[in-house]
Order: sequence, then structure tokens, then C-alpha cells
Amino acid sequence: MRSLRPAAAPGLAALGREFAKFGTVGGLGIVVNLAVFNLCRTVTGLPVVRCSVIATVVAIAFNYLGLRHFAYRDRDRSRRSRQVALFAAFSAVGLVIENGVLYAATYTFGWDTPFQNNLFKFLGIGAATLFRFWSYRAWVFRALLPNDTGDTSGTGSTSGTGSASSTGGPTDHGEPSNNTSNPAAYHPETTAPPP
Repeated sequence: MRSLRPAAAPGLAALGREFAKFGTVGGLGIVVNLAVFNLCRTVTGLPVVRCSVIATVVAIAFNYLGLRHFAYRDRDRSRRSRQVALFAAFSAVGLVIENGVLYAATYTFGWDTPFQNNLFKFLGIGAATLFRFWSYRAWVFRALLPNDTGDTSGTGSTSGTGSASSTGGPTDHGEPSNNTSNPAAYHPETTAPPP
């Protein structure tokens, strides 16, 4: 049991730091979201849920910049268009969760005072944030693998010669020397399955 503690402690510390950075960006995003929401309600006279959707879209753009350049700046940048597409897709789900809570409160239960609007907007943000934290870290801003040195050529090798990992297997999953089935060298999150 004691042998697991040294390995687990750095992992928990790293997760804590990651959550703190995510929380910093998210906290600022909440301020942006609520400020735009209340400004829109006051100035435009649009329906409350429409103002909420506008505010959520502005906050999503703010959060992407904060997450990409602050919280997850050390993460994989090699597939930017895929990253943006995934971020947009998961953000859209978060938008539905966030504004679904406000919609239900406003149009199902008739809770439509400014205080109630802000309360349920905030509760919706909280529910959507849990989903976003999981989806962004698992799918959008994935961690670099220990052997990944930032090579974007898709070969997985910085020298082009097919270097070997510490376990003796090749690090390039697409090179001919890996055609023998070596399950330990297969990482489904980074490459296609071996033939």
C-alpha cells in the first residue's frame, strides 16, 4: 500500500494545479458570462434565455483563449482545427445544459425575477462547468505523452530513425519494425491500430 502513495501524490497534485488553473479561467468566464447576460437583459429587452445564450457564447470564446494560452498551454497543439472543432462541440453541449436550467426555471416554473434569472443562470453555469472540465481535459486539451517531444509530422519520432522506448519497443507506431504485434507500444489516443 505504501508503494502506491509516492506515485499517487504527484498525480493528485498535478490534477489540483490543473483544476486551479481551470477554475481561474472559469471564474473569470463566469464574471464575463453574468456581466454580458445582465447587460443584454438591461439594454436590449430580448427574452431572458436569448440573452443567456448570447452571454454563454461570449464566455465560451473568452474561456477558449484562457484555457489554450494559460491553463492548458503545455498540451498538444499539433491538431489545432480538430481541437477547435471538439471545443465547439463540447461547448455547445455545455451551452444546452447551462441554458436548459434557466429555461426550465423561467418557462416551466415561472421563476422570472432578475434575482431568480441570475440564480438559475449561475446554477446552470455550475452544472455545465462539471461537464466542461471533464470533456476539455479528456478530449480537447489532451496531455502530451511522456515520449512526445512536440513532433507534429505524425511519425512520432524526432530523429526519423525509429528510436526505441525504455521498454525496448519502437516509439513510432507506424514504422515497419512495429508490424509485429506489440500491444505495449500501441496508444489508441495517438495513432491508428497496428495492422
